[in-house]
Amino acid sequence: MTSSGLWCFCCACIGQASVGIVEEWGRFQRLAGPGFLFLNPIAGECLAGILSTRVFSFEVRIETKTKDNVFVQLLCSVQYRVIKESADDAFYELQNPQEQIQAYVFDVVRAHVPRMTLDELFEQKGEVAKAVLEELEKVMGAYGYNIEQILMVDIIPDSFVRKAMNEINAAQRLQLASVYKGEAEKILLVKKAEAEAEAKYLGGVGIAKQRQAITEGLRESILNISNGVSGASAKEVMDLIMVTQYFDTIKELGNSSKNTTVFLPHGPGHVKDISDQIRNGMMEASCSNVGQ
Repeated sequence: MTSSGLWCFCCACIGQASVGIVEEWGRFQRLAGPGFLFLNPIAGECLAGILSTRVFSFEVRIETKTKDNVFVQLLCSVQYRVIKESADDAFYELQNPQEQIQAYVFDVVRAHVPRMTLDELFEQKGEVAKAVLEELEKVMGAYGYNIEQILMVDIIPDSFVRKAMNEINAAQRLQLASVYKGEAEKILLVKKAEAEAEAKYLGGVGIAKQRQAITEGLRESILNISNGVSGASAKEVMDLIMVTQYFDTIKELGNSSKNTTVFLPHGPGHVKDISDQIRNGMMEASCSNVGQ
């Protein structure tokens, strides 16, 4: 803390941002500011020392335990300076101010940190620094020192604790990712089911309309042939139409390029069976329409 300066037996030169301590016969007399200083050796004046008023900084490493029994190391940066008006107290009261400040930092930190969990310590490290600053300002002010700032630079848990914290964090993130993935799969399944239901509904509507159109077409064909051919009954016309469609179907199967061998019952009796089935279906449809 002693600043560089030039002095001899009867004069001295005090540098900028410094203050000189002048004694008279070994007792403090006054403070001397920057510049040329004349001393009267006959009156017993001498320059006892020069103190710098610049800001000094040093780091304190503290090991302590948290509330959840985790040992951590705290790296604390302390910035302080000599109060110019109280430089005599700083010069005579403390021989090593850094050791005194460090002792108070240890005391305050070890009183506050054991009341916090490790997570709370990371979240509230500013509160710990504030508590240290308030305590040091109150104590060190009486010795002529002003505490400019306390910075909690780093909190270093044990390496095994850091590894465990990282694993917990990774597990939580994986769990959250699984939840999101499951929700996404659920949405896809629901949408797929809704799409399939909608497709089946529309397919059913299409088939119903197709069958209705076929029925209407057959009805119109029967009426047209019955009106055009005298003496033809509705049954005969229906049999004729069914035979025609039967042979059209066989022709389509034969012309298909992707067909395989298909065995179909063939003969007048089978055609009659098909026509009877269609006739019965048309009669049931007509009855249902009448009922509506």
